[in-house]
Amino acid sequence: MQAALPDSNIPTIVAPRGAGMAEVALGLGGLAIGTGEFASMSILPLVANDLGTTLPQMGHMISAYALGVVIGAPLITIFMARMPRRMMLMCLMLMYAVGNLLGAFAPTAGLLIVARFIAGIPHGAYFGVAALVAAGLVTPDKRAQAVGRVMLGLTIANIFGVPLATWLGAMLGWRSLFVIVGALALITVTMVMICLPFIPAGNASIRGELSVFRRLQVWLTLLMVAIGFGGMFSMYTYVTPTLQQITHASPVQISFLLGLIGVGMTLGSLVGGWMADRNRTATIFGVLVWNALVLTAFAWTSSNLWLAGLNLFLIGTGIAVVPAVQTRLMDVAGDAQTVSAALNHSAFNIANALGAWAGGMAIAGGLGLESTGPVGAVLALGGIVVLAISLAVERNDVARAAATA
Repeated sequence: MQAALPDSNIPTIVAPRGAGMAEVALGLGGLAIGTGEFASMSILPLVANDLGTTLPQMGHMISAYALGVVIGAPLITIFMARMPRRMMLMCLMLMYAVGNLLGAFAPTAGLLIVARFIAGIPHGAYFGVAALVAAGLVTPDKRAQAVGRVMLGLTIANIFGVPLATWLGAMLGWRSLFVIVGALALITVTMVMICLPFIPAGNASIRGELSVFRRLQVWLTLLMVAIGFGGMFSMYTYVTPTLQQITHASPVQISFLLGLIGVGMTLGSLVGGWMADRNRTATIFGVLVWNALVLTAFAWTSSNLWLAGLNLFLIGTGIAVVPAVQTRLMDVAGDAQTVSAALNHSAFNIANALGAWAGGMAIAGGLGLESTGPVGAVLALGGIVVLAISLAVERNDVARAAATA
């Protein structure tokens, strides 16, 4: 059945096996991407030891992946603007499978870094297109909830996918991780083909997608994400050494504590979508304030195992901002729906780099590992400032339009 991406208030995508199965298929891709992205951090020591390089040098494969996301998200969505959406999703996941399988068989550290860059290229574009398709499967008042359900794959990866892949990597070798992720990506290709209908690109064009870069509200929203959500990554990047040295948790306890972040993320995706469908702006503001509070608390809770666990769960719920931001970008992008949705994930990877840098500067400055929480809180407050500027500009534009009408 043919369908078009929604530009109006009427859902136009009818999945052959129901919206639920379509969301499962899209979420499976998120599981593959989330497992590959986060588990690759946990196997760095294994990779460095096997390839005869240092841990800092091997850390470049994480940076290469993030660079692939930042560059690939806008470029792919611009140049694939006219491709039918189901085909586009299948091609993106096929590319992700290839990047991971190349990594599994990379004989040197240099080639592994190249493979991780290739794997990162389809990341943002996949989530952006998947969000648009999910939003078109439901009525307008449930768009953010649908986006949140698609993002569940990414959050569930932190609960089950990452621990399982990390354990298999230790038992079978780190290369098995990338084989597993590549296999998940190939299964996603099949599921998307079966569970989604033919979805034409509609009125999308390269010129139309490029118009996103002329929209101030898009830039302000992306800046809000890059700064505001960098707070969580400030803490997350250094959470394992913090739990080792400050909390004095055992390896088993650390795995459980990291799983609590994933549980919080899963709850946040569900609740955040529900909240955003009721008041998107209030959701973004409220979650950023919430993030500032729970990140600040990490400086005092990290020394106690039970309090640290509770705090990490609460920090994980901060991902509730994602559905609200994603749907805001859809609305301020005009005709450039696809590229703006993908750029959201470029912004999140910039947030990752910014948060890691800010946390690292605090640690290097002698403030201690537990300082990464308050540093993250400052970034969350910075996101609120950008949101306030965005809303002020928006009100001014509306008043100017009303005056000239």
